[in-house]
Amino acid sequence: MNWRAVYAIYRFEMARTGRTLMQSILSPVISTCLYFVVFGAAIGSRITQIEGVSYGAFIVPGLIMLSLFTESLNNASFGIYLPRFTGTIYEVLSAPVSALEIVLAYVGAAATKSVILGLVILATATLFVPLHILHPVWMVAFLVMTAATFSLFGFIIGVWAKGFEQLQFIPMLVITPLTFLGGAFYSIEMLPPAWRTASLFNPIVYLISGFRWSFYETSDVGVGMSLAMTLVFFALCLGGVVWIFRTGYRLKS
Repeated sequence: MNWRAVYAIYRFEMARTGRTLMQSILSPVISTCLYFVVFGAAIGSRITQIEGVSYGAFIVPGLIMLSLFTESLNNASFGIYLPRFTGTIYEVLSAPVSALEIVLAYVGAAATKSVILGLVILATATLFVPLHILHPVWMVAFLVMTAATFSLFGFIIGVWAKGFEQLQFIPMLVITPLTFLGGAFYSIEMLPPAWRTASLFNPIVYLISGFRWSFYETSDVGVGMSLAMTLVFFALCLGGVVWIFRTGYRLKS
């Protein structure tokens, strides 16, 4: 394992966050504050509690997941797309660095930034509502697993994309709607039976539900199912990355 190469790529990607601090950290935090103002004031006054949890506290895991999904995808996809766009990816591919080391560096940096952002949003949420995390270890575990999974997914998007507009296509038009429909701001138990059944086909439901369970021991689906779905999604994304490097898909052409 060439740890020096992994660290060099990792440090370069992390340094980019410092150069774009407003976009990487402050912008999602401001958006989270606006969500609290809008949903907390408009909806929280009408829905006081959901499953014994105040509405403001109930939406905190959903807000963290919403930012985590988006930022993991954006960080990882842009991190690998930019070297492809500028042509510097060929220097990385021709260097004595294995595919595992390349993925570990790019995905590790994207996941690290997303986890930091999630913790910052969590700290920001405590300014608006009182929080009690019943299972902090599981909370961190779900946070890290989700960040790593969506960073792998973002890496695949960054390799697949032919232009900057395609980098935003899946995060904005697929992941964000699925998150809003996945119980980020409500419990799917509040939906009519038909819509409740349809929601179970949304993979985001399982990720948000498991993360919310770590806070309040309340979830729309069993925590075991949430954990299993997270691991399945991780395995699928990892398999996609392995296939990319085995075939050289859009990396060597």
